[in-house]
Amino acid sequence: MSAYDQLQKKLRARPATWLVTGCAGFIGSHLIEKLLSLGQKVVGLDNFATGNNRNLREVDRLVGSKGWKNFRFFRGDIRTLQTCRRATEGVDYVLHQAALGSVPRSVEDPILANEANVTGFLNMLVAARDAGVRRFVYASSSAVYGDEETLPKLEDRIGRPLSPYAVTKYVNEVYADVFGRCYGFGTVGLRYFNVFGPRQDPNGPYAAVIPRWMAALREGDPVYINGDGETSRDFCFIANVVQMNLLAAASRATQIKNEIYNVACNERTSLNELFAALREHLLPAYPHLLRVKPRYKPFRPGDVRHSQADIRKAVQAVGYAPTHSFTEGIRDTISAGT
Repeated sequence: MSAYDQLQKKLRARPATWLVTGCAGFIGSHLIEKLLSLGQKVVGLDNFATGNNRNLREVDRLVGSKGWKNFRFFRGDIRTLQTCRRATEGVDYVLHQAALGSVPRSVEDPILANEANVTGFLNMLVAARDAGVRRFVYASSSAVYGDEETLPKLEDRIGRPLSPYAVTKYVNEVYADVFGRCYGFGTVGLRYFNVFGPRQDPNGPYAAVIPRWMAALREGDPVYINGDGETSRDFCFIANVVQMNLLAAASRATQIKNEIYNVACNERTSLNELFAALREHLLPAYPHLLRVKPRYKPFRPGDVRHSQADIRKAVQAVGYAPTHSFTEGIRDTISAGT
């Protein structure tokens, strides 16, 4: 039995109370879906800046009335400390996902990115510390690696940030470390690598590449690639991210306290390969795609050229074992129709 299977069995037997910030977003909604399916009590916090109520309705449908009755929702903004205090009251674990993502968005509005991702993060740390939360797990990002070119990426080797978004995520990690040193507060940072899966929003100027391209291919719109298409990423299916969040929060391993872990698959897929994979999986339903080719645009400022994660630290610490490769994740995402 895997470490994740053992943990799920333990959680079913001994339910806890979890706070998921950004619960109406892509990652947050998958976290509350999993927790509710395990019989946990879940508090959700979101201001709908990037989240969507349809994600919550979908979780309601999937977990049914038995699971949904254990969910309590707060509408509020993490930039307000009192809101964070209210949400963390009586909570055992915090899974902090609320943030303004996207490198381009942060380049356009660094002040807003800082307010949400740094001030909001500090508010959550203070509130969770004062509430006596057992462990605070937060979403960091592979953007922290910046101009460090070594592949695969190792947690203890980072470069200079290439965007305001990367700065905010690095500051999160520094603050979390300081809270461990100053207050003995237990945190775990998770550096996500290009997460994808069902319910990821394809719309808007800051939409992630996979849902945006899927929607474009289905609707007959052009697919644009920034650069020559050889830029590569370690695409990580959402189920792997959910697994690592739960392992990081509820694992009995004491050595994971105040540590940072890569969350990915240790794979590298170029944008050209991504386009080919999406087209191949969609061909049975959209045969005209056989003739479709991407269009190329200039490289985008702030983007990292290549990204691939070394995941051995997470594997050794908590038994993280990705259940979905890139190909399996694309298959399941397309099968889900989103």
